[in-house]
Amino acid sequence: MKLPGRALAALLVVVIASLSGAVIVQRERQAREAEQSVTIGTQNSVASVEIPDIFIHGSALDRRLLNASFQKIQSVYYKPVDDQVLVSGERNGLSEYLKTHGVAQPALPQLASTGDVTADQRVLDNVLQAAIDRYGKRFTDTVLMQQAIKGMLAGLKDPYTTYLTPDEIRQLEESLNGGDFGGIGVYIVQDPRSGQILVQPIENTPAAHAGIKAGDVILAVDGKPVKGQSLDMVEREIRGRTGTSVQLLVRSQGEKATRTVTVVREQIHVPSVAAKVEDGIGYIRLADFGTSSFDELRAAIAKTRSGGAKAYILDLRNNGGGLLDAAVDISSLWIKQGVIVSTVDRPGNRDVHQATGRYAPAEPLVVLVNKYTASASEITAGAIQDDHVGTVLGTRTFGKGVVQSIYRLPDLSALKITTARYLTPSGRDIDHKGIEPDIVVDQKVDPAIIDSPNDKQLTAAKNLLDRELAGR
Repeated sequence: MKLPGRALAALLVVVIASLSGAVIVQRERQAREAEQSVTIGTQNSVASVEIPDIFIHGSALDRRLLNASFQKIQSVYYKPVDDQVLVSGERNGLSEYLKTHGVAQPALPQLASTGDVTADQRVLDNVLQAAIDRYGKRFTDTVLMQQAIKGMLAGLKDPYTTYLTPDEIRQLEESLNGGDFGGIGVYIVQDPRSGQILVQPIENTPAAHAGIKAGDVILAVDGKPVKGQSLDMVEREIRGRTGTSVQLLVRSQGEKATRTVTVVREQIHVPSVAAKVEDGIGYIRLADFGTSSFDELRAAIAKTRSGGAKAYILDLRNNGGGLLDAAVDISSLWIKQGVIVSTVDRPGNRDVHQATGRYAPAEPLVVLVNKYTASASEITAGAIQDDHVGTVLGTRTFGKGVVQSIYRLPDLSALKITTARYLTPSGRDIDHKGIEPDIVVDQKVDPAIIDSPNDKQLTAAKNLLDRELAGR
């Protein structure tokens, strides 16, 4: 499912390499959000949206949840938002839901925004109330409220900004806290350019054993097309009870033919770090940037060093990302002081994340990357490259340079909103651009090739380090 086996891994161990590439959850700054949210977890960075008189019941509460979501988007989304986009999105979301559930021609008012926040909240209220009045008995007020919020967010056309049901946010929090996950063992990511949902199987999991290949495009899950669905929706459809099966219709990169792959779900546990020493070189693969990844990586460095390593390879290929804090901590192993990454919100406020002082460099260093190196892993690769403390080798990275924050609603659902973009230490904005390696070594993206005799990128990294060691 998506994020790798720990915080994020898990987060996408059936899910998105959000993250979504992957999902980055940014630590909320309490001062800025004091009026409307309160931080309840420094690592999970989940804030709660407060709504006065929350013990109101029925459609009044549903409207307040809708209004709270509208206000939060307008206050924290990383780009200016046109109210009409949200109004149209709400109506489209409700209309599409009703159509797919047997209402041929939904009767919903087609209203225009005014540009006045208070007036536009009433417009949103009127559309939702019309849906509740006509269809509430059939679908329930709560379901319609959820579809209204989902549609509103979908109007932004941002695959990383989504509504999470109470069950989905619970799964997300479990992911952030680490643990085992039921699913098939894949990372999924939505290409922001094509909208396609791509899959990366995790080694030695049901997906890999069933023949899912890196870069396969998911076209349908159990016969249901994924076009138009969010990453979270696709993740939910892929996950299921252990022992049950799921059918994926996929198409491999560069091919026209499609194929159906049946995968039996298992309890998925993905180690965050794998390490070994060969010929004096410590090879460390990092699967994700989760809550325990820093400790695991530091332990792996210590183990390889004691095993005779005199040079190191950090393999971030196919790493979909993870927690912003984990990226800062891990980067600080090689960067003694200064900026690791800066996040910039819509007003231009810059939050600078400095090296933590946990300096314990494993040098000389080569960092391996490819087109599925995304999000938090790009933060680390970019910081190491900008500070010239290692050589980045491989192919251009994915290019996910935005940050998401989680806001819990009083009904225990949540909003995942893109709240900032991030910049590397030198000020580079890599969103949709990626990171160009210092040394480009092209190679087919195939998990079977990684750490094998056919791994040209790994061979090039070893040769580079051998020369560097020989020159000392």
